[in-house]
Amino acid sequence: MFKKILIANRGEIAVRIIRTCKDMGIKTVAIYSEIDEESIHVHMADEAICIGPSQSKKSYLNIDSIISAALVTKAEALHPGYGFLSENKDLIDACNLNNIAFIGPRKRHMEIMGDKSQARKIMMEAGVPVVPGTKESTNNAEEAFEMAKEVGYPLMIKASSGGGGRGMRIVYNEEEFISKFNTAKAESLVGFNDDAMYIEKYIENPRHVEFQILADTYGNVIHLGERDCSIQRRNQKVLEEAPCNIISQELREKIGEVALKAAKAVAYVNAGTIEFLLDKHNDFYFMEMNTRIQVEHPITEQITGVDLVKEQIKIAYGDKLDLTQEDIVINGHAIECRINAEDPDKNFRPSPGKIETYFAPGGYGIRVDTHIYSDYTIPPTYDSMIGKLIVWGQDRKDAIERMKRALDEMVIIGIKTNIDFQKQILSNEKFLENKIDTSFIEKEMFNNDN
Repeated sequence: MFKKILIANRGEIAVRIIRTCKDMGIKTVAIYSEIDEESIHVHMADEAICIGPSQSKKSYLNIDSIISAALVTKAEALHPGYGFLSENKDLIDACNLNNIAFIGPRKRHMEIMGDKSQARKIMMEAGVPVVPGTKESTNNAEEAFEMAKEVGYPLMIKASSGGGGRGMRIVYNEEEFISKFNTAKAESLVGFNDDAMYIEKYIENPRHVEFQILADTYGNVIHLGERDCSIQRRNQKVLEEAPCNIISQELREKIGEVALKAAKAVAYVNAGTIEFLLDKHNDFYFMEMNTRIQVEHPITEQITGVDLVKEQIKIAYGDKLDLTQEDIVINGHAIECRINAEDPDKNFRPSPGKIETYFAPGGYGIRVDTHIYSDYTIPPTYDSMIGKLIVWGQDRKDAIERMKRALDEMVIIGIKTNIDFQKQILSNEKFLENKIDTSFIEKEMFNNDN
């Protein structure tokens, strides 16, 4: 097994990876920017090395600095976490060039599945159901306008290299198409350095359901059930659940088989997530594949008992999966609330600053993944998510009640957070009845929020 791993990330995901490495007896190297010197991941790792100033492009997005840190500390492998360089092909090239194992998929998988338009094409050829839409991408508004006529309205404009809700626009008629296309294209160019766009039929009021898969280098692929990620604001996930309670075991097996087919179509390796839209008729459509560990992976861990980061590391080392599909048994229900430093009363404006008091909830079935502590100062430079509160219950009702209790216990003083907003979601009648879809927050919580 690897003796030392460098974690090419920060915050709660860096802490989470360090913990599994310690469980496995593997030494860790933390990287940090100048503004992150007091972040807890820096102190938890066996070694830590500063890689640049606070700006991401000069630190956490600086491949040369990260590889230099790995070489100086003699790290044998690199785990990218999520975000930053986790889906960057150049980082894989740099790792390969310097004989550093990349804990994630192969470069070709990122190339194929990272290009959403190309991924759709491959899935269609493999017989995986996809949302009706264009087979090719384009950056030309007039050409896209003609494509849109064939797809039909309402439709969704999407960035081929996109993710996290950026470079996406819903279009309801021809009159608004060109302006929204150009806006999405400009957003994609800034966010992903790529202005190639594609068009999909807009599936109204769907659920966003994703299947976690693991695949080794020997051709073994399994799935670990699904997560319901329908509670979103502006295409950004807010609260996630596992499993999706409206899916029957029969439908779970059917979609699971399709997820495995999708992974096998590209000979995928390591952890990945196959994302689907599920409509009110229980018809499902491939949306995209994420070639990394997901933010919401803990809820899958809670209901399956599988440490996904541990499996990632073992696969990257060359081990065979010692799990079979029959070994994966879903037990109970898990919910994750993303805890963000933001002010919901001011259009979710980020709220960096010093945490005067922090108290974490505890008790049976509760897990907190975070990097914050009392007197820690949240920098204004990075994403506003400061932690994840995860609960497990015997069933959905049990998990909801436990999450309410945990949110009541959680104390964060000194900054604004979305804790009360999460409580509102959990108390909403439609949520409690499990009558949700991707427009839930827009319709139920902020029907004036544009």
